[in-house]
Amino acid sequence: MGLRTAEVVGLRVTDVDFMRGIVRPVQQGDGEELKTDISSTSLPIPRELALELSAAVARWGGDYVVTDRTGRQTSTWAIERAIRSARPKVAGLPEAFRFHDLRHYWASLPIGSGLDGKVVQHRLRHGSARTTLDTYGHPWPDSDESARAAVAAVLTARGDPLGTERADLR
Repeated sequence: MGLRTAEVVGLRVTDVDFMRGIVRPVQQGDGEELKTDISSTSLPIPRELALELSAAVARWGGDYVVTDRTGRQTSTWAIERAIRSARPKVAGLPEAFRFHDLRHYWASLPIGSGLDGKVVQHRLRHGSARTTLDTYGHPWPDSDESARAAVAAVLTARGDPLGTERADLR
């Protein structure tokens, strides 16, 4: 979902509407306020993720979505320790991989699918599109080819822009 590590740790079961597929972060794991005001923006999640989260809550119990095996709230340190432990078991995972890299990975998914920069900004809960573009602008699809395709589509919709009267210019 692109949440920051502290937001994941602070995510309570009551912050998730499993039926509608909406997550609304309210606090960080230590109970502190979120990083910014926009960080509390509701996030739509796919039905598949809502089902997985619901199953995890049912299995482990507790008031938090991410818990230890006893249903108690976990910590950012425990999550990072688990990531470090998993790194050697996952082929191709960089040695320096950390949980926050999942936020970057998540951002690349809608960008790679051609989603508008403002939509990605809102999903990452950045205060400005500039932050999103400065951080994630490089993976956007080839802008030259996209611009060509957009102009070509307009010209095609309008018919031959030169027309038969201007055939001498061809």
